Amino acid sequence: MTNSLTIRQDRRLVRAVHHSTRYAIVEVTAPPATANAARPRVNVAFVLDRSGSMSGRNKIDLAKQALHEGIERLAATDRFSVVVYDNAVDVVAAGRAATGDAKREAQHELDHIGPRGNTNLSGGWLAGVEQVAQALDPEAVNRVLLLTDGLANDGITDPAELERHALELRNRGVSTSTFGVGQDFNEALLGSMADAGGGQYRFIGSAGEIRALIASEVGELLEVTARGVDLRVRGPEGLRVACLSPFAVDQGSRETVVHLGDLVADQVVRLVLAFGCPLGEPGREMGVEISVGDRGGRLAGSATLTWAFADGEANSRQPRDREVDRIVARTYADRALKHAVDGNRRQAWDEVRTELLGVARRVKGYAGDDPVLRGIVAELEREADAWSVERVEMDRKVQHSRMSYSLMSRAPSGAAMKREGQDPQS
Repeated sequence: MTNSLTIRQDRRLVRAVHHSTRYAIVEVTAPPATANAARPRVNVAFVLDRSGSMSGRNKIDLAKQALHEGIERLAATDRFSVVVYDNAVDVVAAGRAATGDAKREAQHELDHIGPRGNTNLSGGWLAGVEQVAQALDPEAVNRVLLLTDGLANDGITDPAELERHALELRNRGVSTSTFGVGQDFNEALLGSMADAGGGQYRFIGSAGEIRALIASEVGELLEVTARGVDLRVRGPEGLRVACLSPFAVDQGSRETVVHLGDLVADQVVRLVLAFGCPLGEPGREMGVEISVGDRGGRLAGSATLTWAFADGEANSRQPRDREVDRIVARTYADRALKHAVDGNRRQAWDEVRTELLGVARRVKGYAGDDPVLRGIVAELEREADAWSVERVEMDRKVQHSRMSYSLMSRAPSGAAMKREGQDPQS
């Protein structure tokens, strides 16, 4: 077991007679892979969209090849299944141990799959969930990998309902990763399903990227060293805790739980917590306990954050941690730039400009002469102009994925970020 939690706070004082907001940067580092620790078994369902739109640019053939290669990487102790869907759903390979014969049989069946029909995304996804659930193993990594290039236009199509199902299934032990191919899928839907479902969202800009990104995701499944990681924040009544990073959160009156999901060897997850502070007597201190742990007991850490109540003058004079300021500003900027995608699609130009310039003004208020913060301000002012005019759909997809990866502490490719000296997968 390793203590894998580090925390930095922006300031130590809070206002006694006015409400203050204070920030902390939390970093969680997963344990490394070790020779004497067997990796968790994998129980995975590959769910492939075979709707008519997958016929273009060899998408269906490249996706099948990617699944072939992903299945080949599994050990005989792992389990897999394959589901394909259009308006109909077919289980090509029911859940089975990943033996050599089982792999060859599944690959033979996949070779006969071709594109057709509409997109019953929910039906295909839930059929994959069923295959994983039939052999649900609390000691394994249980996940559905869902790939699509189109809009959900059959079955359950309401994004909020699909997100709710993803969260419920995650709570039952089945996580979901999603892959959107091209420019015709709903990136907000796939992103919310993955965030709620405890997996990853990946954007595949062209058919040629399908193999690499499926391989990256399967590689991460085989590198998991901490399962079901939760960050817990316990504080006094009246303290409001918000996670600015888009992880699933359970909010209670005294405890907030941030669900980080499964982490791979040496993965570093950084998140921003915002604390809405109550009022208090000058000189009195207030603290929170922050801890992290996983289901298998390989990862653990704890720390205490404290603030002291003080008058307005003392608060104004106190030093700021500039590195925390930069990370917080980057997070608010990324959130606004991600929102700009939807606003641009709706041609809500005023809404886009107002949000981006509003964040720029707030950052400018504490940027001083810091070059990084001033750079973020200039970027937001430029982007306010750039996203207040019609953009092509591929621009929107690229922007959404860049901001999503950044907010989830992932590399520009979408791969997990690793501790210094450990490269993320390509």
